[in-house]
Amino acid sequence: MESYKSIFNEIIIAPATASGVGAIAVIRISGQGCFEIANNFFEGKNGKKNLLNKKTHTISFGTLKHENKIIDEVLISKFISPHSYTGEDTLEISCHGSLYIQSKIVQLFCANGCRLANPGEFTLRAFLNGKLDLSQAEAVADVIAAESESAHNLAFSQLRGGFAAELKTLRNELINFASLIELELDFAEEDVSFAKRDDLTALVNKLLKLVIALKNSFSLGNTIKNGIAVAIAGRPNVGKSTLLNSLLKEERAIVSEIAGTTRDSIEDVLNIKGYIFRFIDTAGIRETNDTIEKIGISKTFEKIKEAKVVLYICSALEIEDLNFNEIFSGNEFIGKKIIVIVNKIDLVSELKPLENRFKEMDIESLFISAKSGENLHLIEEKLLNLTVNRSIENNDLIVSNSRHYEALIHAEIALEKTLVGIESNITGDFLAQDIRTALYHIGQITGQIEIDRDILGTIFSKFCIGK
Repeated sequence: MESYKSIFNEIIIAPATASGVGAIAVIRISGQGCFEIANNFFEGKNGKKNLLNKKTHTISFGTLKHENKIIDEVLISKFISPHSYTGEDTLEISCHGSLYIQSKIVQLFCANGCRLANPGEFTLRAFLNGKLDLSQAEAVADVIAAESESAHNLAFSQLRGGFAAELKTLRNELINFASLIELELDFAEEDVSFAKRDDLTALVNKLLKLVIALKNSFSLGNTIKNGIAVAIAGRPNVGKSTLLNSLLKEERAIVSEIAGTTRDSIEDVLNIKGYIFRFIDTAGIRETNDTIEKIGISKTFEKIKEAKVVLYICSALEIEDLNFNEIFSGNEFIGKKIIVIVNKIDLVSELKPLENRFKEMDIESLFISAKSGENLHLIEEKLLNLTVNRSIENNDLIVSNSRHYEALIHAEIALEKTLVGIESNITGDFLAQDIRTALYHIGQITGQIEIDRDILGTIFSKFCIGK
């Protein structure tokens, strides 16, 4: 990582708070020499330039001045290396939230030895300086982007070490075995063995079990992080838009008795007990000669394919006209979790015959009135049971990052090859190669190997400026 570190010897600056006007803004500065630059423009309450003799983790109140003109009254927090977020000398300037003031401060420092930070550069420096491993650094962005309690819990678990700590421990143990096998190669002619194959097998099995568990957790982790796509589908005028409005508790979609009113998909999110569900109201499915409506129906099938769950809405008054086996035989429904929502039960005199019919057909169904709100809570409960069915704790080993998921797939393959090699009693040089491959892919997750500069650039470019 030294070659990468060499380009980060500059002092960087950026606003750490969101763009826009607020009561307070925070401007972050990091790099050797930042204290001296700030001291040139800071004047404490006692009229002295005293930043340099302040201890780490202290806050100083005073003014920033340039050419004897006060820019703003500020608080400056001082963090001396290595006891800072980036591991470098760091300052955080709390000023008034005026865009003019923020811009003036940034321009002043940039004119005197600083440069604007790139997206994620503060966290990148934290990673390069050993303050965070790569999986923790990536979790920082997930913490910021979390839209729900479950996504926050998952991101925070990974930020605090999560599964990476256990991966690191097992990887280090595997490195020890790899070094012993490499040592055996130096004594190949003497036919000596330093690495006990039974112990190696036990370790690889333990690591493989963890890798498979993490890989299999990705579906849940990705769902928690990005939300669960739920398509609302059905014939025209069965109450799809009314249902969406009722769930969201706002008039999000146009409701009309005219068939074909919804011609494009409408999307919105709902937080159900800490989990994000992305509801998609689609155009009613029917035969039509209307060109625009046909396009809308085509989009309906696309959205059904993208969704994890399909709420198929039908009217309690029209059950006899529906052949569900035929409806759900289309390719777009294959592999989907489907819940039939029987709507408009407020217009039916007796509900029991309908319930019995669906039991006979063995179809997952719920009976509601989207208009009155009756039984809407059953939809939320069913969605949670079908897709999540458990809460996320801080010690849960769950993967939500697609880069980690890909690395785990390759690690699993390499570990399985290692086991086959041990069982087949292959020579140490081939066995060592399989172990090195496994170590490489596991190390990609935590950053314990030399990571390609382009990969790091891609990872941290997704961060906001100032983080």
